[in-house]
Amino acid sequence: MAADPHVREIVSTHGWNTTCWQILNPGMSTWTSGRTDAAVGFVRRKGVRVVAGAPVCPLADLDKVVQEWEAADGRSPTCYFGAEARLHGYFAGRGDSSIVVMGAQPVWRPESWSAALLGHGTLRAQLSRARNKGVTVEEWPISEVAGNPDLQACLEDWLSTRGLPPLHFLVEPAILDDPVGRRVFVALRDSRPVGFVAMAPVPSRNGWLTEMFVRGNGAVNGTVELALTTAVEAVAADGAAFVTMGMVPLSTHAGVAATVNPAWLRGLSAWSRAHLKRFYDFDGLDRFKSKFRPDAWEPIYVISRERRFSPRTLMAVLSAFTASDPLVTLAGGLLKAVRQEAGWILRPREGGR
Repeated sequence: MAADPHVREIVSTHGWNTTCWQILNPGMSTWTSGRTDAAVGFVRRKGVRVVAGAPVCPLADLDKVVQEWEAADGRSPTCYFGAEARLHGYFAGRGDSSIVVMGAQPVWRPESWSAALLGHGTLRAQLSRARNKGVTVEEWPISEVAGNPDLQACLEDWLSTRGLPPLHFLVEPAILDDPVGRRVFVALRDSRPVGFVAMAPVPSRNGWLTEMFVRGNGAVNGTVELALTTAVEAVAADGAAFVTMGMVPLSTHAGVAATVNPAWLRGLSAWSRAHLKRFYDFDGLDRFKSKFRPDAWEPIYVISRERRFSPRTLMAVLSAFTASDPLVTLAGGLLKAVRQEAGWILRPREGGR
């Protein structure tokens, strides 16, 4: 279903947070101000309103927008997931809120991307391998992207390799039905799509988020890297001011978490990195994004309107992504892994009957 045109216009004019375009995702509830040009994207989980990033509004209106939004349903506690420096600065030091660090996002000046590639021999080799195997990358018009069955097949291939069922909220995979405003770069081999990169705009900062980089079953090594490089070079040529690949949850580059987060959350984060790799490879994602040598890493916050960040709020945040109880989603991921491994064991060996 297409996003509300009024909300889309607000985001197109005032979107500053990296995840601003994601409030247009399917499944997102939206609130608009009755006093000014502002919108909030959110979902309600575990009795908590989980906001996608931050209110979308002019900076000068942030205070009155936050007050109006929070008063709109004063009975429900609110937390802001994916908040960045602007909202952090607004809430920092207040005794009625808690702020925790949930990860970090790498950022680049687009013109520095190519320079980073020149200093990374392995990455250059991956790009050369993809080109030598016949991979080319084209930007497709949105009219050709919308509902395209070949791109949908690539997406389904990619989702089938994930350890968990499809996530939602700020990482909604169903963007091909309404890709308006995005830029999509398609990797082709033998004239057939084998992957794509979708970029979402961050209008107020003249920037772009590499929202999704998808590799289909027919992709060779280096396909995603070549598509990403083509996409970043294209927005650089159009004068973009910055590019980010989005948050890496529990990233080691979010060093402030060691002093900001409560002890119970630091312990849970360390356990998750060590034991949940089968379902979500935190370290692998960190390494992948790091190899492009970002200019900086920026912390990403959860800001909860409570004096101490609580397990209830954490469960609400996790439920926003899983669209069900997080433990049920984890159990589903485990069952999927067991079925995959059983299939590998029972598969006839090459040369057998």
